[in-house]
Amino acid sequence: MYGFLVFLHVLVSVMLILVILMQASKGGGLSGTFGSGMSMAVFGGRGAGGFLTKLTVGLAIGFMVLAILISLVHTPNIESGSIVRKMAEEELISPADELPVPISLPTE
Repeated sequence: MYGFLVFLHVLVSVMLILVILMQASKGGGLSGTFGSGMSMAVFGGRGAGGFLTKLTVGLAIGFMVLAILISLVHTPNIESGSIVRKMAEEELISPADELPVPISLPTE
């Protein structure tokens, strides 16, 4: 399930990039949004009803929904972790185990 959602997320991301790049420039950038005719600069001449605009909004919503679903579905495996740490825990030898045990305590 997780792999399929990641695949869909990548697919939606690539499609979103392509749809954004296919859209025609609306003109002046941020400088055109200020002053008179503000609604014309923001929404273009025809308004916000174009096919590519609707497709962009749909893909953006799909991108966000998939990102939330992936974060909810993905639960980290408890057994996953550092291989080095696992090896160190398996071969845990305390230094006291290697020292010889005295038979009797030295007397003064």
